[in-house]
Order: sequence, then C-alpha cells, then structure tokens
Amino acid sequence: MKVHHLDCGTMRPPGAQLVCHVLLLETAGGLVLIDSGYGLQDVADPARRLGPVRHYVRPVLDPRQTAARQVERLGFRREDVRHIVLTHLDVDHAGGLADFPDASVHLTSAEARGAIHSPGPRERLRFRPAQWAHRPRLVEHRPDGETWRGFAAARELDSVAPGLVLLALPGHTRGHAGVAVDTGSHWLLHAGDAFYHRGTLDGRGGVPVSLRAMEAAVAHAPRRVRDNHARLRELYERQEPDLRILCSHDPTLYEQARGEN
Repeated sequence: MKVHHLDCGTMRPPGAQLVCHVLLLETAGGLVLIDSGYGLQDVADPARRLGPVRHYVRPVLDPRQTAARQVERLGFRREDVRHIVLTHLDVDHAGGLADFPDASVHLTSAEARGAIHSPGPRERLRFRPAQWAHRPRLVEHRPDGETWRGFAAARELDSVAPGLVLLALPGHTRGHAGVAVDTGSHWLLHAGDAFYHRGTLDGRGGVPVSLRAMEAAVAHAPRRVRDNHARLRELYERQEPDLRILCSHDPTLYEQARGEN
C-alpha cells in the first residue's frame, strides 16, 4: 500500500503553527483518504463553512493545499477517491468531504450521533452541518470486540482495504477514532487529535502552553483525553520497530513521516 502524506491546511493559532496531516492511500480498490482537511468550499466561503473558530485557528485556506488539488497534482482524478475514513468531524478534518461527493465516508457511530444525528448543546455549537450538506454516503462503524496492540475497541475495515483498522479513541469528540494502516513494511497509527504535540508521547521539551490550553478547551471528555495520552505514551515507549505514531497537527511528525516515505 503506497502512502502519501499531505498537509491539507496550515493553521496559525496563537503560539503555534500546525498542519492538517492527511493520508492518501493507493490501494487495489482505488484511493482512500484518512481525513480530508480543509476543502475548496471552505476556501470559497469560510464564514459559513467554518464559523467563528476560524478567527482563532487562522487557517491559511490556500486552494493548493486542499486534498482535491493535491490528488490532482499526483496525477489522479477526484473520482478515484473511493473512500474517506474520518478520525472525527471537526471542520479541519471534514471540510474536504464535499470535494469527493462519490466517496463513501467511514466514521464511528458515536461520532455520527454526536455531530449529525443527535448532538448535544456543545456539539451543536462545535460542528458545522454545512460540511455534510451534500449528503455524503455515511458508513458507520462500531469499533468493539477486537483488539489491536493493546487497544480494546478496534474494527478492521476490510471492506475499504486490507490492513486498515479503526480504533475507538473517544475524548476529543464523542466518537473520535484513530486509524492504523499496514503499509507492508510497517504500521502507521494516525491518532487524529488524540494528541496535538509529539511532547505528549516522548516527554522531551513539553507541550506548548497554548496547545495544552486549546486541547483542554475543545475536549468533549477531558478525562478520556488524558487516558488516551497515557495509552499512546505507553505504546510509544515500547518502541516497536514496525510502528510509527502520527497525529493530525504536529508539523515535526508530519515532516518525519514524509521523509521516511
């Protein structure tokens, strides 16, 4: 499985510069995106699509950074993207969905409930229905009953591609998930927003105060976020040679992953 690492949305919140780390997978059944970053409609109409949060995270909103344009620059058509697997439905992860209207969109059932079907008061403020107004084909999964490297709630996505596993990592949002990808030579664990900064894993240099504050402010369930930090740190400290752990927004982890391709 060939993996492309894409930055689909540079952001500049106070005290930090972040990426939107999206994976593009070349599989036998077509292209698969892990998250979609910001999309072309976000660039065209940020007020409606992104809401007030854009004033804090300050996305660059360059059409050249969208997954749609990057897929095309790699020589593919947008229609070649058959599946999109989401870590969650925040705007910087789901904004590009509308650029791939024929793709099946995979997410946890808990995330679909919290963002689309029955959001609570805070969730109604958080999520932007404009992101799925094009009525994408949603495929909901319940990661349970299987394990993956110590994570108790997992679900293999063989219907998407062999070697894809959806892991329940709720906390950042109600149904947040990680996605594990078997590249053939090693596994990539894209942990989404289960952590923001590499210092959460290795403890070196610490996590910037601004990122810790942002992570706490947006957490749906702060205790579960802390639990995820502990579980991911434990996995990282095992230093398994066939595993790389990524997140959505750390630019150093993004550049390291690109360099290993």
